[in-house]
Amino acid sequence: MANKLITPSVIAKEALMHLENNLVFANRVHREYKKEFVKVGDTVSIRRPVKFYAADGATLVKQDVEEGNTAIKIDQRKHVGWEFSSQDLTLTIEKYSERYIQPACITLAQVVDQAVASLYKKVWNSVGTPGTTPANFAALGSAAQRLDEMAVPAKPRAAVVNPAAGWTLAGGQTALYMADVAKSAYREGTIGDIAGFDTFRSQNVRNHVVGTKAGSPLVNGANQSVTYQSIASTGNKQSLVTDAWTASSAVLKAGDVFTIAGVYAVNPVPGEGTTGKQVMPYLQQFVALADATADGSGNATLSISPAIITSGAQQTVSNAPADNAAITVLGTASTAYPQNLCFSRNAFALVTVPLIMPDSAAFKAQESHNGLSIRVVKDFDITNDKEIIRLDVMFGVEAIYPDLAVRLWG
Repeated sequence: MANKLITPSVIAKEALMHLENNLVFANRVHREYKKEFVKVGDTVSIRRPVKFYAADGATLVKQDVEEGNTAIKIDQRKHVGWEFSSQDLTLTIEKYSERYIQPACITLAQVVDQAVASLYKKVWNSVGTPGTTPANFAALGSAAQRLDEMAVPAKPRAAVVNPAAGWTLAGGQTALYMADVAKSAYREGTIGDIAGFDTFRSQNVRNHVVGTKAGSPLVNGANQSVTYQSIASTGNKQSLVTDAWTASSAVLKAGDVFTIAGVYAVNPVPGEGTTGKQVMPYLQQFVALADATADGSGNATLSISPAIITSGAQQTVSNAPADNAAITVLGTASTAYPQNLCFSRNAFALVTVPLIMPDSAAFKAQESHNGLSIRVVKDFDITNDKEIIRLDVMFGVEAIYPDLAVRLWG
């Protein structure tokens, strides 16, 4: 009679439960766009918020409505498959779950989480010291401060750090006077709330290898700024012409963070009038969105984010860079650093969508819940008396609002 418990719907429900329970990054990001997709390759555009400034006086000042968008593409398909003998069908659902479904879903959860964690490459704001493991409240506090300065909502915020940082931070919690918090940190390694972040550790935190940074790079040409209207339909990015790299060399990796001399960050929330936003006391950070290679003359055109916008409600910097302004890349050349992430839920999106069910398969089921979807299909190999089963997920990830996240270097 135990055999009858192993139905496709039960397997799919068990698989979905284990998948969700083993997600870390993916359980703390936006997952509400799934209904807008149909098949692999579909893309949806997500509207970015409009910003206005406060005009002075009684006379009406009309402002342009500048609404941009970000696209999410469903381009990742992952599965786990295995086979078992007919005798294994007599196992109870609990044992079946333990031996097959749980390890398969742990593997799927790992790849989904890694895909979300890899979105660090689109985040430009960063804190911490490359090569130094975050070890205390001040480390996460610096990330919280940067999010505050960038007008990111205080809740919900999450921080996901690698095991080295996680266990160090957990040990630091034991020094707290609050007995229950200290006991949990010491016995279980649970990190809890630090600096307003719901804090977790995960082995899926990505390492970033800095480019060679070969040369003494400079901005090549003054006034390299754009208007928001010109980049609204392609995301918050632009091309930056540079020179003085070492000729004919790969100089930057996608995800490298750099600053430009004399170009400062601004308060993202517009204030009164059109004279510009409040300038922050630190240089604006930019991220390279693609690998860059210098040509034979040491010139390289970089794809960067955020775009250099010097005025209006969507202003991102204090001013455009001057010709020959020095570029400084964070980190040591060709060195790997953990990219812990601190973020608001809406910084990143995960979209999983139901797969088409095969007509020829008799044993099949699909379960969707809480923004996640998984499919199970089983077939029989009559030659070898084997049952073959597979679990599939189809998804896409995107940094929809990378300005709501901060990289905490380790």
